Amino acid sequence: MGSVTSPTRARSSRSDVLDPIPDAPAAIWDGPERVLVVADVHAGIEAEHRREGVELPNGSADRRERLVGLIDAHDPDRLVVAGDLGTTIGRPTGAEREEIVALLAAATERVPVTVVPGNHDGDLAAIVESDEGENGLTITPASGAQFGELSVCHGHTWPDGSLLAGETIVLGHEHPRVRLTDTVGGGRTERVWLRGRLDTEPLRDQGYEIATPPRVVVLPAFNDRSGGHPLNVPDRSFLSPLLDAALVDPEAFLLDGTRLGPLDGI
Repeated sequence: MGSVTSPTRARSSRSDVLDPIPDAPAAIWDGPERVLVVADVHAGIEAEHRREGVELPNGSADRRERLVGLIDAHDPDRLVVAGDLGTTIGRPTGAEREEIVALLAAATERVPVTVVPGNHDGDLAAIVESDEGENGLTITPASGAQFGELSVCHGHTWPDGSLLAGETIVLGHEHPRVRLTDTVGGGRTERVWLRGRLDTEPLRDQGYEIATPPRVVVLPAFNDRSGGHPLNVPDRSFLSPLLDAALVDPEAFLLDGTRLGPLDGI
């Protein structure tokens, strides 16, 4: 994970560096193409909560403004959504569909957009098929996509083997959080970034031919209403089969860039 930098329209003089954006669940990859990466937008999540008996104000406009604001502030060549642009497993309808359509329209007015589907994007293509390939919108296979040395997948399935040949692989899906407690027993959970490395042995057991595994970065969920489970627990398990089998030495960072250290020590 690259050093944390202040928001700027100026381009980095470095290449192939992943920079988390301070105080935002998003990162910039300064490779041959400057890429803004987010994951787990979960458009229409309020409708999902409503079905479970929880009433929340519609946050679609806020999510759209935050995402467009990041594009405007950081001047990427491309926006990449690392899965779960939507919330339902099947075809998005109602408020979710409206939010997806409006968000993609606002984003593609500014930059090309690539969506790497997640487990909640099962029928995403059905509502945007008239735009795919036009107006800068691309939907990749769920197995992931590469942007130079940056590999992107959602994380709900094992990635394509070619993605493990790059320098860095970025995943979503986990909605990673940690539980922080104070000296009197009070506590709260916070969204975090995870950074680590992959163990080659379980990868070889899965049939991957890996010489040097890539760095791993797990994105915090863009949607702050999407929940998540604390990972700094003794019986920790990851949702992603790749991470659960092969991630070692994971470290956690708060959204403001604070390094919390190894998950096992938090």
